[in-house]
Amino acid sequence: QVQPVESGGGLVQAGDSLRLSCAASTRTYKRPDMAWFRQAPGKEREFVASVTGSGTSTSYTDSAKGRFTISRENADAKNTVFLQMNSLKPEDTAVYYCAVGWSTNSTPSTYSYWGQGTQVTVSS
Repeated sequence: QVQPVESGGGLVQAGDSLRLSCAASTRTYKRPDMAWFRQAPGKEREFVASVTGSGTSTSYTDSAKGRFTISRENADAKNTVFLQMNSLKPEDTAVYYCAVGWSTNSTPSTYSYWGQGTQVTVSS
């Protein structure tokens, strides 16, 4: 059973940085794509960034480009994805979810497994 586990959220001030982590163990021949989504109160879950199984290709939503960096480490059956968030803004406040899947795009339905979420709050 694949169960992503996130960590690293918290309360910071505008302009600060945070690093989120998510670990998921899979025993498949092909390593999964991994992504971060976020959901603010009253809003739909939105794509933030993703990285392919090999780690060679990444994708970002426009608001994350230049501020956020996604990366991953692969070790045996364990897959760990990181989201380095710099120059945080109050509008980045949301619950951030880690997602794992195969043959994915930026649509949440293309991801098969989700973490429980970690709160990121950015004060002005």
